[in-house]
Amino acid sequence: MSEERKNQQAAAEPSLSEILQVRRDKLKALQDAGRDPFTQTRFARSAYSADIKNNFEAYDGKTLQAAGRIMSKRGMGKAIFCDIQDDRGQIQLYVRKDAVSEQEFADFRKYDIGDIIGVSGYAFKTKTGEISIHVQQVTLLSKSLRPLPEKFHGMTNMELRYRQRYVDLIMNPESKRNFQIRSRFVAYLRRYLDGLGFMEVETPVLSPIAGGATARPFITHHNTLDIDMYMRIATELHLKRLIVGGIERVYEVGRIFRNEGMDTKHNPEFTTCELYQAYTNLDGMMDVLEGILSGAAKEILGTYQLQWLGHDVDLTPSWRRVTMADAVKDVTGADFMAILGDADAAVALAKSVGVDMENVAHTWGNALYETFDQKVESTLIQPTFITMYPVEVSPLAKRSPEQPALTERYEMFICGCEMGNAFSELNDPIDQYQRFKAQAEKRAHGDEEANMMDEDFVMALEYGMPPTGGLGFGIDRCAMLLCGASSIRDVILFPTMKPLDTPKSEKKPEEVGIIGGAKGTVEIEIKDEPIDFSNVQIEPLFQDQVDFDTFSKSDFRAVKVKECEAVKKSKKLLKFVLDDGTGTDRVILSGIHEYYEPEELVGKTCIAITNLPPRAMMGIDSCGMLISAEHHENGEEKLHLLMVDPHIPAGAKLY
Repeated sequence: MSEERKNQQAAAEPSLSEILQVRRDKLKALQDAGRDPFTQTRFARSAYSADIKNNFEAYDGKTLQAAGRIMSKRGMGKAIFCDIQDDRGQIQLYVRKDAVSEQEFADFRKYDIGDIIGVSGYAFKTKTGEISIHVQQVTLLSKSLRPLPEKFHGMTNMELRYRQRYVDLIMNPESKRNFQIRSRFVAYLRRYLDGLGFMEVETPVLSPIAGGATARPFITHHNTLDIDMYMRIATELHLKRLIVGGIERVYEVGRIFRNEGMDTKHNPEFTTCELYQAYTNLDGMMDVLEGILSGAAKEILGTYQLQWLGHDVDLTPSWRRVTMADAVKDVTGADFMAILGDADAAVALAKSVGVDMENVAHTWGNALYETFDQKVESTLIQPTFITMYPVEVSPLAKRSPEQPALTERYEMFICGCEMGNAFSELNDPIDQYQRFKAQAEKRAHGDEEANMMDEDFVMALEYGMPPTGGLGFGIDRCAMLLCGASSIRDVILFPTMKPLDTPKSEKKPEEVGIIGGAKGTVEIEIKDEPIDFSNVQIEPLFQDQVDFDTFSKSDFRAVKVKECEAVKKSKKLLKFVLDDGTGTDRVILSGIHEYYEPEELVGKTCIAITNLPPRAMMGIDSCGMLISAEHHENGEEKLHLLMVDPHIPAGAKLY
């Protein structure tokens, strides 16, 4: 870098906190002495920490080269111990003053936690039996200019871990394990499908039509063609075109984009695997998904038994297979097949078992599906294939020859979570056109998630597609299952997050904390923005008084938001899973989705009334009420959820 450029950079840099300035001063001293670590281009590493520990006999007394990040240092006399971390674990270093050069030892004493070094030495065991490296040469490979989170508290702030994944991976071994498991799962998946004769392909991410699923797409504009294009919401329709073209077994692992809500099971961009096989049906697709998940668990985890979302799950093959109508009958007693085709009777039956049919077309199929969705889905803990879905909710699936009101479709559930979706694929172009037409009419009436008309796909079917089985499943959810993760963000390296304000680095660490710093908090500029209350209208105060005893019967408690997600088919409701201090999760629904996205609220401390009787909302019991503040501004309703100091423990009672 030229002197002029250095001066320009220095002038542009904001003032830094003391803790950061000290590290930059150390770097400058090294650079001035001609030992700039950033000039290092490679280091010939010969062994990793795990290799040395697991095969010590092969390394004992042998010269080796190791490299990694300093995670701790102990002793500042003539001998210094430290731990370095590489891609496979940690190992202790023993650095003696008389074993390295005088300059190396002097420099090493000044190295900071987080610095990356390379060492040459030999493996040995200390007097306490710890496998270590006796260092004979040490080289600084990269200077860490920001401190790592403090050792004992680590990086516990989940939002910070998602935003600063690079620090999370350094500090939390379980995070790295999650992504190693995810990688191994994808590798196993490809190996499994390749072994069955499937061909992996790539299909367009951008398309003039968003099809293959019921979802709201992201829209962009192609400048050269001067057309709007959609980021794909599924790979289905392109893959089935390849079946028409004669590629009889085909799959794609790829990114999908849906402009929808975010919660513990949904991210706007996610990864799926879709596969299609000619000359098979729904049963064949059940065998494939069962083989993938059970086989992956056995290979990666060494067992079919695992824990997920608070449940013990058994992935041993031969999973339960049951029709939707039978599953509904088993759980609720409602027999929809006895009134097949009678819409009025079906809607009445659904309502009789507590199903909310508001804003749903009153058809037999919708009544059956809503009953399953609201009453049965959450009860499916062990792997279960639910088959024979109503035509109304399955626009791309083949009708059942025996029951034309139903389709040969399944969804597989574990712990109440949908893990895969499969069809005996519709290959009748006339039927497909009519279903596209019905979906297009829904879209014309404001349903942004309805399928678009894809006339080219209909044309492809007119050339003839053989009987075909198709399957799609989310890589992220499979990774959640295998990792035992409760949030999709734990298995996505860089989940979608709402941007923060620009960091303000001139504040002291003790005032705001540093991103990845000693406090483990994000350094955020807190702006004293002016607030205009001149156009605010509030409700008049109540004139009627209540006695103290009546007021005291309401149990106000501090609650911590563990999970928050949008309620399916509701534009207003958010479902909160709360820690109320009792050790048992509390579920409360609140109609505030217009004002907040679920991801914003996870980890917040709120106030709830906890002794209200349960109230059924969209088939879910809401056990309490979260407190919000409402007002009107320029005639528009405004709402703020009451959030309090996070130092207040869950369950603290308000008086």
